[in-house]
Amino acid sequence: MKCLGYAAPCLYAVLFLSCAAQAQLPSKQNTVPGKPAANSATLDPGAITNGVYSNTAFGFTYKLLFGWVDRTQDLREDSTDPKKSALLLAVFERPPEASGDSVNSAVVVAAEVASSYPGLRNAENYFGPLTELTKSKGLKVVNEPYEYSVGAKQLMRGDFSKPLGSLTMHQSTLVMMDKGYVVSFTFIGESEDEVDRLVEGLSFGRKETPAPHK
Repeated sequence: MKCLGYAAPCLYAVLFLSCAAQAQLPSKQNTVPGKPAANSATLDPGAITNGVYSNTAFGFTYKLLFGWVDRTQDLREDSTDPKKSALLLAVFERPPEASGDSVNSAVVVAAEVASSYPGLRNAENYFGPLTELTKSKGLKVVNEPYEYSVGAKQLMRGDFSKPLGSLTMHQSTLVMMDKGYVVSFTFIGESEDEVDRLVEGLSFGRKETPAPHK
């Protein structure tokens, strides 16, 4: 299986990881869910309100860190085939083009029509093309795909790293399949601990509104 151009989520992940690098000092599902009700061009892109990104289509929220830069719309316009994939969120600790003396941490969320990958049966399979691509960009596998829980939600997670001079960039990608889409959540940071803290901003499910007292 190959990624299908820079609109693919796995390529989104590596593309943004490359942006970060350039800014430095020099329950597992067994089958693909039913066909999507609409293509990615009509997917609800979600919205940021009071520092929290919400996506009702896939039932998750992400709490942004204060001061981070939202570049979702700018980078979304670079998508080559919005009918196959959609960039949902792309936020950075600092602008991707800005240099700095630390890893430019980032969070990237994207969705792709699962049928773009013939033979893809579950979220774990997605790490085949993802790992192939990350290795081609100089990353090494730290942890092979494993089950990972975010609250009651089960996803698959893979961990990668890449040396950048005296620094090490860490990347973790969480993947789920829902409504005929592969949804990837990619977190980039300067340490494993930082990446884990970024992951903590992700949550699933909707909070129930208390019923009014009679």
